[in-house]
Amino acid sequence: MNLLNKTVLLTGASGGIGQALARELAQKGARLYLVGRNEKAMTLLQNTLPHPERHNIALMRSYSDEEISALAARFLKDGGLDILINNAGSSCFALFEEQSFDDIREQIRTNIEIPALLTRALLDKMNTPGIVLNIGSIFGEIGHPAWSVYSATKAATHRFSEALSRELQGSGITVLYAAPRATETLLNNDHVYALNRKLGNNTDSPVYVAARLARLLEKEQKCYRFGMMERLFVKINAWFPTVVDGALGKKLPVIQEFARKSVRGDNK
Repeated sequence: MNLLNKTVLLTGASGGIGQALARELAQKGARLYLVGRNEKAMTLLQNTLPHPERHNIALMRSYSDEEISALAARFLKDGGLDILINNAGSSCFALFEEQSFDDIREQIRTNIEIPALLTRALLDKMNTPGIVLNIGSIFGEIGHPAWSVYSATKAATHRFSEALSRELQGSGITVLYAAPRATETLLNNDHVYALNRKLGNNTDSPVYVAARLARLLEKEQKCYRFGMMERLFVKINAWFPTVVDGALGKKLPVIQEFARKSVRGDNK
């Protein structure tokens, strides 16, 4: 899809990937609806984009049913929506037994409930051809210690995308799925970065991820997983999960060490 003059709704617009993606899409001439909970950050972002007057902010204090319905209603008078990007995410790096009920609920609500509700509310407001892009994670396809709930919610994102794509065949709306690997954003704390360095895990910059996501939209590529080794690991996990059990088992003491440090420190 040519992104010039396309209307794009982007959730999580104030986060690292969200801000980088907003800049990438605006450079390509898209008209953006920046959606999120941090009004100050989104306003600052809007003012740095090319032609800020072309873009809009939609503050969602709690993503209540009323807020979601009001957001959807805006597209009845604004000419419809071309692209919906469910990018907002929540993660808690901690052993499962040390995650609070609120930690668990926040990840489930942010990573799967809100994207599903938004997609449901906006689907009949979309122009055809249109695109829904759901941002998952490599951890949605490789269950990883200390990210148990996050992995579960991102696995749900993957299957939601797959099922909805099949359901919407022939409708003119295409559903895409992208699975980034470790990315340098505030979603991860210092202990996550230290763990990645210790284990030799590769990380991507938000700018790189944003450029690849924009390309994904232009090509309308159905599914993309970041990282050559990560893609290989996903395949091994699907066909020979006991091999992955063994590989992660060897790393488990290190993962546990950093996860416990994270809980004792700053884990938001």
